Amino acid sequence: MISVEQLLASKRSASVHSVDPDTPVLDAIRLMAEKYVGAVLVLKGKELVGIVSERDYARKVVLLGRSSSATPVWQIMSSPVITVSPRDRVNECMRRMTEKRIRHLPVVDAGELVGVISIGDIVKSVIEEQERTIADLEQYIHR
Repeated sequence: MISVEQLLASKRSASVHSVDPDTPVLDAIRLMAEKYVGAVLVLKGKELVGIVSERDYARKVVLLGRSSSATPVWQIMSSPVITVSPRDRVNECMRRMTEKRIRHLPVVDAGELVGVISIGDIVKSVIEEQERTIADLEQYIHR
């Protein structure tokens, strides 16, 4: 299995989308829609203080009848944030995501945010690795 560092290097876009804790939820949802992402990180300066996802929005705003424009992100964000290191392996990330029922993992190295991986990134990586293994086995069989 590849490392998180290798996975980040192979991503087309390594952009990290974030908002301030006092940002209205509506603005965070707009950012997610504009960037085609399912979650944004919540940063206070450079400090990672939370993550807010479409799931948080649905469960903590919509279902509770709160106002998207009047509710700040800090009231609905998930915190503390589960993170991974660039040295972690993709299969460990998949296990952690499954256990915690989350879809996004910020990548932190020596206290510094270096990226984010999603369940989609993990699935793509696993499929690519399986395709390589199959191709190698087919090549070996045809020798």
